[in-house]
Amino acid sequence: MTRRVLKWSATGLCGLLAACAIITVNVYFPEKAVKEAYKSLDEMLLKRGEEKPTAEPKPAEEPKGEEAKPQSRLFDQLPRVSLVSEAWAAENYADDLAVELSSMPDVLKAYDEMSSRLPRLRALFDAGAIGVNSQGLIEARDKGKVAPPDEALIKAENASRKVVVTGMAKAILKLNKQKESRAAINQVLPKAAATYAEIKREEAKPGWWVQLQNGRWVQK
Repeated sequence: MTRRVLKWSATGLCGLLAACAIITVNVYFPEKAVKEAYKSLDEMLLKRGEEKPTAEPKPAEEPKGEEAKPQSRLFDQLPRVSLVSEAWAAENYADDLAVELSSMPDVLKAYDEMSSRLPRLRALFDAGAIGVNSQGLIEARDKGKVAPPDEALIKAENASRKVVVTGMAKAILKLNKQKESRAAINQVLPKAAATYAEIKREEAKPGWWVQLQNGRWVQK
């Protein structure tokens, strides 16, 4: 009887490991599309609150023919995009990811909060007080230049960034038609974070501190 129980237990364990292996094999990570989606979201959500030079308004013209068709499913403002049930084409994968994230209330809230922190964070970056680590999070580089309110700001900023990266992992699973589970999210999360960090390194201004994938800190 004991041997039979042990045999069943071993069989169940093998089945569980096999299931985990299937998740690892089937989750496709579209790195290039993920980068483009992050860029689109930063451009349209993170920077939308920035001041822009005023220009004389031009009268709107009615689009004709092919010009009347939207060039991207992102349209003009991502938060207002309604997701529709349709087949996802490979060439539009980045748009699909961006639209998927823009439908997540917690992600939109995170971008609103990050947008409001942008001026102070840029001042800290310019002063060399903080940098972007290899996971795309903020770290203090010169604690003498980081006041207690700034420490709270950094903590809140990192929480918002984690929401965005986790949202990306969930969007990838959905587009892969994978069931969302903690194990599946944890599998995609490191790549989503590394790609997010790559975007933040590219967006960094000259003189800002960034951490490379090998752990070394450099100034751009």
